[in-house]
Amino acid sequence: MKRKNEQSVPRQEERLQKVLAQAGVASRRHAEEIILQGRVQVNEEVVQALGTKVVPTDRIVVDGLPLQLPQKEYAYYLLHKPTGYITSVIDPQGRKTVMDLMKTVPQRVYPVGRLDYDTSGLLLLTNDGDLAHRLMHPSYGVEKTYRVEVGEKIPEQVLKRLEKGVILEDGKTAPARVKEVSQKGRGSVPTYEITIHEGRNRQVRRMFKTIGFPLIALKRIRFGSLQLDHNLAPGAFRALSQTEIRQLRQTVKLT
Repeated sequence: MKRKNEQSVPRQEERLQKVLAQAGVASRRHAEEIILQGRVQVNEEVVQALGTKVVPTDRIVVDGLPLQLPQKEYAYYLLHKPTGYITSVIDPQGRKTVMDLMKTVPQRVYPVGRLDYDTSGLLLLTNDGDLAHRLMHPSYGVEKTYRVEVGEKIPEQVLKRLEKGVILEDGKTAPARVKEVSQKGRGSVPTYEITIHEGRNRQVRRMFKTIGFPLIALKRIRFGSLQLDHNLAPGAFRALSQTEIRQLRQTVKLT
């Protein structure tokens, strides 16, 4: 069944009988009977298939009455992830996860995307599944900016290879933006900022290794419209402002 205003990008979906049960219409088993009896409409079409899936924006009517779903309290947090933590809810190997840093948060939130064990920086955690899905979906091209430290200055012609895209084992990378941000002075470490919109596993590390300059340190400083706070210590987090939430949703065309 085709829905009105259907997007070409998959959205967060749930089985219709589960949604009916969550709304208090009936138990899930009884909700299945209601569907089979033809008493449910989705976007003005009668639905009788038990495998039907719906999304939050669908209009559901049961026995002529619009379904009133319970309002979910969404939460959005920006974490300054330190190195030495994995981006996962649990780890079978017993390593520290980013959730160990979020124990005081009253809501159950989940990390959006990943930063590897040795990477620090901005990590978004939320229970807004539709937003999280779009932020990670490649079709929206959400930009990520990383600050990288290397052992020696990279020649300009080599940087241009990153800008044009380099060949990795899983294909050529999309064009990137790269600039040097090293502090002048004796003992300063060559530092660069690179902006990409892909999300391959350990992509930035692999890109720099491919051009012959393995990274000393890697930190994500921007994710979409979010910027890492200068005064937010590693391991600390804060709630997003309403303005930040609105801008983030606009980035992926959610209103």
